[in-house]
Amino acid sequence: MIKVFGHKAPDTDATASAIIWAWYMKQKGINAVPYVLGKPNTEAAFVINYWGFDIPDILKDIEKGEDVIIVDTNNPAELPNNISNANIIEIIDHHLLIGGLKTNKPISITIKPLASTASIMAEMMGDDLIHAPKEIKGLILSCILSDTLEFRSPTTTNTDIELAKKLSSELDIKISEYARKMFDAKSNVSDFSDKELLRMDSKEYELNNVKMRVSVLETTSPAIILARKDTLIDEMSVVSKEDNVDQVLLFVVDILNEQANLLIPNNQVKEIAEKSFNVSVKNDVIILPGVVSRKKQIIPNLVV
Repeated sequence: MIKVFGHKAPDTDATASAIIWAWYMKQKGINAVPYVLGKPNTEAAFVINYWGFDIPDILKDIEKGEDVIIVDTNNPAELPNNISNANIIEIIDHHLLIGGLKTNKPISITIKPLASTASIMAEMMGDDLIHAPKEIKGLILSCILSDTLEFRSPTTTNTDIELAKKLSSELDIKISEYARKMFDAKSNVSDFSDKELLRMDSKEYELNNVKMRVSVLETTSPAIILARKDTLIDEMSVVSKEDNVDQVLLFVVDILNEQANLLIPNNQVKEIAEKSFNVSVKNDVIILPGVVSRKKQIIPNLVV
């Protein structure tokens, strides 16, 4: 059996892509099972339920020599600590190449600059996608809309747009209406603690020996999250210590207004913000107009 999974703090693309590729492997006669590395966010949970799937089991450990396929990441920091025990047989991803993973033999690696891992999988399926059930096509569409913020993100490519429109037509779904349902689900964070919000959609990133947890909360209702600003800032130092990072950077992305709100908990984050985004910080929140993508607009611009 092959275990298929994405990164920690699973979002829609990581969760759904594991399901999509495990399904495709089974069509090829290969026994594959999808997993997640934590509780999926509210949007991912909505999408999985909407298309009639169960949320995959959480993978807690990897036994030595287990066959695995990694999707939506190639970063060891986002994978189980004992990932080196596994027999990695394939990686499918759309993020920059980090390095650090070791394999037992040459493997298949597919990394393309498309907006979602599911977009890459659709290309890899070729004509087989035509025969996929509507539930799988629905997951692919969902991943594209999630990772592009309904085509607002600069990560969006023509390939993603054309594929999404083709799938929505086949599924008889109006993109704007379905995307709004997804984003409303993503914005429902009332049941999550401050610590959970800081870790919900985050990636570890190190620059000039400064370790950061770069967290992004995409929402159509930023005021709900910003109302918790003071307690979120208080918990940042706790999360930093618990996760062995120097700083937590939280960007609250306002999907509809296409801007990010960055919380400023201390002087080092203040300096990072000013150097990275050419702004003057006077309060504990700054607005970054036009910034919506961690991959293209946040991490590449970070300066410490």
